[in-house]
Amino acid sequence: MIDLELFDAPEQTPLPAGVRLLRGFSLPWAAALISDIEQVIAAAPFRHMMTPGGQRMSAAMTNCGRAGWISDRSGYRYTGIDPHSTEPWPALPDSFLALARRAAEAAGFAGFAPDACLINRYTPGARMSLHQDRDELDLSAPIVSVSLGLPAVFLIGGLVRSARPARLPLVHGDVIVWGGPARMIFHGVTPIADGFHPGLGRQRINLTLRRAWIA
Repeated sequence: MIDLELFDAPEQTPLPAGVRLLRGFSLPWAAALISDIEQVIAAAPFRHMMTPGGQRMSAAMTNCGRAGWISDRSGYRYTGIDPHSTEPWPALPDSFLALARRAAEAAGFAGFAPDACLINRYTPGARMSLHQDRDELDLSAPIVSVSLGLPAVFLIGGLVRSARPARLPLVHGDVIVWGGPARMIFHGVTPIADGFHPGLGRQRINLTLRRAWIA
């Protein structure tokens, strides 16, 4: 049994209602997560997607699950087919599902059943601008975000883009869950500093589990 109190240390950065930081929560799953990530990218390799405006995203991405998030000149959307392989996305690994359900429950969102996981790979200098996760059909479900590898600074904004974001340092094993009144917050990642992680090298891997489609 995992002692949740060990993974929820007080933070100096005040978090909005509906946001929960679980320090080190994914560490018991880390080895399985990394192994399963390797299996996913063998079937659906990372790629740098383009924004609708034609800009190349600095973080490389891939997906697993019933739905996968993609971006191109046609816009942002979910699809059941990987446009590179024209095959369905790899299935969600059991380790992803188990971690997501436990983390969501620990954050007060029982019954979370993700059907999609966007996997982001950040190398030094890569970033993610402030944005909302708004392409999901089921906005009642939370978002579960897992950090692996190099440290990052997560930006937590408000419900409008102009709100000044708070800066929250994240390290390997940390999990953030947001939903309810915070489901539509703007969030992002500042440029990743160079470094080396013993398990993942010079990269940060982020798993973002969502409920994209309504059953």
